[in-house]
Amino acid sequence: MSTSQRAVERVNPTPTPTHLGQATAVEQSRAVAEVQAAVVVAQQCPRSITAAQAAMRESCAQKGLAERAFFRFPRAGQTVSGPSVHLARELARCWGNVQYGVEELRRDDAGGYSEMQAWAWDVQTNTRSRSVFVVPHKRDTQKGVKDLVDMRDIYENNANNGARRLREAIFSILPPWFVEDAKDRCSATLRDGGGKPLAARVADAIKLFGDQYGVTADQLEQKLGRRSDQWTEHDVAQLTVTYRSLQRGEVTRDDEFPAPRVTGEEIAAQAAVARPAPAAEPVVPPAEQTGWDDVEVAQPGSGA
Repeated sequence: MSTSQRAVERVNPTPTPTHLGQATAVEQSRAVAEVQAAVVVAQQCPRSITAAQAAMRESCAQKGLAERAFFRFPRAGQTVSGPSVHLARELARCWGNVQYGVEELRRDDAGGYSEMQAWAWDVQTNTRSRSVFVVPHKRDTQKGVKDLVDMRDIYENNANNGARRLREAIFSILPPWFVEDAKDRCSATLRDGGGKPLAARVADAIKLFGDQYGVTADQLEQKLGRRSDQWTEHDVAQLTVTYRSLQRGEVTRDDEFPAPRVTGEEIAAQAAVARPAPAAEPVVPPAEQTGWDDVEVAQPGSGA
């Protein structure tokens, strides 16, 4: 360090807190005691794998969880899907001895961003996943990037980004076989549809999309690639995931059911059909039909 830098430090020393408030001290002590208590409880009451599996199977058999267990959202012209944060939180509860959370560490309104942290901790095995990330106060729209200034919009934007990191943090500390089994069971619950006949579920899906989003049966058939009388339980389950994603605002109607694109060949064909046919040339009747061969034609110089 140079002499000039040491001189600047003596003139402008780094500010440090000179007094620790009582509330801050109490909060620090409480946090330390809470962590110690969680570790002690986890060691004294270890999880039962059998009980965790039973709890997971019971939860995944519920239609309410199965309908929220998957997400869909557009990215780079494609649709990304997978298990949702709702399923991650439920699996953490079933697994037991797991703590998780999302915190906003710092907000810079002038800079237009927030620093956040998402974490998940298996207290029993001391396995921890932690992610610190920056969330710009912006939102992607069809008209471009929009700056967020309203406090509610900033909060919702931070919550959405935090939920995605939290989902990955929880899944990273859970056994992969446990997560895959839960996904399969939720998919089976969606296909079952609560015991309702398939024909009734197809009719309900068509009516629901039509009443809520103005989607026609033809658009649904085009999306699934087959007529409605040929839909399977998997097709209806896929529509259920799409409907819930539309409700949560993860996708839009135009993303899932875009307007049909007309090709140049189709435009040319339509123009050819609309173009009037050219007028037909007059047809001169044959001589034998008119009797003109009986008419005497005067020749020049005949005196006629």
